[in-house]
Amino acid sequence: MTPVGTEPDLADRVLGGWLGRIAGNMLGKPVEQGDHWTRERIDRYLRQAGALPLTDYLPEPVGPGAGDEFALRPEWRQCVRGRIHGSCRDDDVDYAILGLHLLETHGFGFSTEQVGDLWLLRLPYLQTFTAERAAYRNLAGGIRPPLTATYENPYQEWIGALIRADIYGWTCPGAPWRAASLARRDAVLSHTGNGVYGAMWAAALISAAFTAPGVRDALDTALTVIPASSRLARIVRRVASLHETRLSWEDTLSTVAEETAGLGWIHTVPNAAVLTAGLLYGDGDFTRTITLTVRGGLDTDSNGATAGSVAGVLSGAAAIPPQWKDPLEDTVRSAVFGFDGVRISELAARTLALAETEPETGAGPETGAAGTGLDTP
Repeated sequence: MTPVGTEPDLADRVLGGWLGRIAGNMLGKPVEQGDHWTRERIDRYLRQAGALPLTDYLPEPVGPGAGDEFALRPEWRQCVRGRIHGSCRDDDVDYAILGLHLLETHGFGFSTEQVGDLWLLRLPYLQTFTAERAAYRNLAGGIRPPLTATYENPYQEWIGALIRADIYGWTCPGAPWRAASLARRDAVLSHTGNGVYGAMWAAALISAAFTAPGVRDALDTALTVIPASSRLARIVRRVASLHETRLSWEDTLSTVAEETAGLGWIHTVPNAAVLTAGLLYGDGDFTRTITLTVRGGLDTDSNGATAGSVAGVLSGAAAIPPQWKDPLEDTVRSAVFGFDGVRISELAARTLALAETEPETGAGPETGAAGTGLDTP
C-alpha cells in the first residue's frame, strides 16, 4: 500500500502511464502471435529458460534446439532482457504519439475527419494493420467517416481502436466520461460495435486510474461508459465475478477462453478478458500486472501495453521497478513522421500540459443514447 501523504502527483502518474505502456508493449512483443503463442506455450518457454515467476522482460531463447515451437518474432533481439536499448517501434506506441500530436494540433474539439487527415500525413500505410489499414485505404480512396469503418473492413470489432485510447485517458485524469467521448470520436474512423466500446472502456479505465482507490474501482467506473448489455461489458463483469470467487488466474482464463472461443486472437472481447484478469490478479503490483497479462496470451503486446498504462498511472513512474524503465533509456522509436527518437519524458511533459489545460467537465455522462451517455455506433 502507498503510505498516506506519498501518493504520486499528476506528473508522476502521466509519466507512469507512458513508461508502463512502452514497457508492457516491449514485454509482450516477442510473443505477439496469439494463434501460436498460447498461454500454455508462453509458460513452457519461460520454464525452459528458468524465468518463472516472470519478473523482467522475456529471456532470449535457450539453446539451439528451440525450433519452430519457441520461435520468437523477428524483433526479439531488440526487446528481450539484456538487449534493450530504447523501445522498439510498434503501433501500440505510435498511436499514443499520434494521439498526442492530434490534441496538440486540433485541441480537444478535434473531429473524426481530422484524425484521418493526420493518419495520411504522419503515419506510413505499411505500419497500419487490420481495421486501421482498411480505414486508411478507404481514406486514400476518398471515402469519408464513418463509412471508412464499414467499407470492405472485416476487422471492425478487433482491438485496434482500444490501443489508440490511452492518450484520452492520460489527458482527462479523473474524467472518464470525457475520456470515453474523445476515444469514441477517434475510434469510429475504423471500428464499430465492441471495437468502439473497447476504446471507450480503455480510455475511461485509464482516466479513472488517476483517482480510483484501486484497480477494481477503476474497472467498475470504466464499465459505466459502455452499454451494460454489450458483449464487452459482459465479459469484463464475468472475469470480475470469477475473481471474486477466488478462482485461480489460470482457471479464470480457461473459463473465459471457452466462452469467447471462435472470436479470434485479435478481437476486442477475448483480449479485454485477458487484460481484466491481469489487472485484477495483479492487484496494483506493476510487475505482476504486466507479466500476468502477457502470460495470458492473445494480443500480448497490446494487452501488455494497456495493462502497463493502467498500472503505471495507479503507481506513478517512481514506483515502477527499474528493470522495466531503465532499459528504455528514455527513448522511443516511432514510425510517426517527426517523432522517431523522441524522449519519453518529453512525451509525458507534453501530455501533462494538455491534462492541466483540459476544462473540468464533471464525472457524469454527456448527452446521448441510454446506457452510455453517448451516441452508440
